[in-house]
Amino acid sequence: MKDRAQAYFWDLRDRICAAFEAQDTATFERTNWSREGGGGGEMSIMRGSVFEKVGVNVSAVEGVFSDEFRERIPGTDESGAFFACGVSLVAHMKNPKVPAVHMNLRRIETGVGWFGGGTDLTPFFPFDEDVEQFHGCLKTACDRHAVADYAHYKKWCDEYFYLPHRQEPRGVGGIFFDNLDSGDVEADFAFVKEVGEAFIDTYPQIVARRKDTPYTDEDRKHQLVRRGRYVEFNLLYDRGTHFGLKTGGNVEAILMSLPPEVHWP
Repeated sequence: MKDRAQAYFWDLRDRICAAFEAQDTATFERTNWSREGGGGGEMSIMRGSVFEKVGVNVSAVEGVFSDEFRERIPGTDESGAFFACGVSLVAHMKNPKVPAVHMNLRRIETGVGWFGGGTDLTPFFPFDEDVEQFHGCLKTACDRHAVADYAHYKKWCDEYFYLPHRQEPRGVGGIFFDNLDSGDVEADFAFVKEVGEAFIDTYPQIVARRKDTPYTDEDRKHQLVRRGRYVEFNLLYDRGTHFGLKTGGNVEAILMSLPPEVHWP
């Protein structure tokens, strides 16, 4: 399964990059990296006129968990051996009327194996049509698979992507799930792939709809201030950021989620 999951994540990365390049005049720059201890990945970064900064990264790493992670990760035995692969992206848009977005899918294997991931939308000027399309596509994806529960995953997302110190959500949510191990690995994998396809079917449509929407200097200032919330969440609370930094991941790949320009009032 880890080979099949990795192959799907790499293929999804390629198709997402192609879909994003079709909306812009720029192209992705790809950089390979290797991890001391086993494995590595590839960063794909594009800076353009539509996508101010977007990173679509893939990785497959293996090694041994520290004592800190052995206490928190299911299935770790005395050896602490693990394998993890996944695809992760964050898009920060030039036009403030186009929402930022995050998506991540992953496979982790220790003494047991499971999937995790999700996607969430962060508009700075929400349009009901975009929010309804995004959530509607994710609900349809969940409803097609008995192993998934849209209401639960939506609530999980709302609770996870929340800034306690500001008492506000990061955006309008989406779905989030972890430790997906229903006992039917094929069913779990089918659902994970459905989430990937739902994302690539939906977000590029939202970009195309909004990328030429007029905006003012005040709209741009509002966007840059709200981006600060994104930075605060990813540095203070995001488990993927902490996991990557504490397991010897590539720092630039991990922090590619941060926006290229941000203001605090």
